[in-house]
Amino acid sequence: MRTREERLALLEPLLARRILVLDGAMGTMIQTYGLTEADYRGDRFARWPSDLKGHNDLLTLTQPQVIHAIHAAYLEAGAD
Repeated sequence: MRTREERLALLEPLLARRILVLDGAMGTMIQTYGLTEADYRGDRFARWPSDLKGHNDLLTLTQPQVIHAIHAAYLEAGAD
């Protein structure tokens, strides 16, 4: 994985030349997976005392393959 400085060094010349697309409709894309409460919880948050479905940031920990697939799809579609 690149360091923050390395990533910025790659982005700066691109930003000088054109508009970059760095974000997409992540929530909408996550919804297409039809994830359940159990999917959001994963093993790590199985006993959490409140509902977690809809807390999309947790998916980086509990369903990283979903987040990776969404980002890969954006890159394949031409996003930066």
